[in-house]
Amino acid sequence: MNDVLRRALVNAGLREADVARHLDVDPKTVRRWLTGRLPYPRHRAGIAALLGLDERDLWPQAPGTHRPLHQPSSEVLATYPHRWAVPRAVWQHLFEGAQSEIGILAYAGLFLAEDSGLLNTLATKACAGIPVRIMLGDPDGFHITQRGADEGLGDSLAAKIHNSLVLYRGLRGVEGVEIRLHDTVLYNSMYRADDHLLINSHAYAVAASQTPVLHVRRTEVGDMASTYIDSFERVWENSNPLT
Repeated sequence: MNDVLRRALVNAGLREADVARHLDVDPKTVRRWLTGRLPYPRHRAGIAALLGLDERDLWPQAPGTHRPLHQPSSEVLATYPHRWAVPRAVWQHLFEGAQSEIGILAYAGLFLAEDSGLLNTLATKACAGIPVRIMLGDPDGFHITQRGADEGLGDSLAAKIHNSLVLYRGLRGVEGVEIRLHDTVLYNSMYRADDHLLINSHAYAVAASQTPVLHVRRTEVGDMASTYIDSFERVWENSNPLT
């Protein structure tokens, strides 16, 4: 499913019939594009122009897709009301698309650790020479205790972290994977592949699975994504290697 295209249509207030009428195609054709079929180049160009986006934002896998120099691009590619609403295919596509680095910053991230397919993707990328950095909360840290109290979880959050560490055990022996523990006030969980990030915002007394997620892409130094990337690096510098 092309969730980025679907979200772009929703944000633009466009229906399948609107796109079909604009491009002079059958609405069923538009529906097939939304389920993942790659449109012809002329149709990709037409949809991108209609939405005011770059083709590479909508179909990064398309052959020959490129961005002309100095063309403005969108930093926010998609929004989701809750983390649980992010399709699994989006997570898979994020990590599979990494070419230079992968970064994960969370408290427990148990939903990811429980997905053996995604863990295999991380291991495969690391074996291909792409560094994978994972930061989880220190289960004995002050801020984990405080966060557990804020969410009414007690020691459950620390237990989730321990569970994640057990599930990540298979990655610890993979060259290129580094796991660290942090004890910070985490305002957002971050899941990064190169210049693309899924940012899971945190809200007081609300579980991360219930809070919104932004898909942002770095387009230039100092933009929105760069702010999150800088924050990730600061937490990494103050985290401790898992022993």
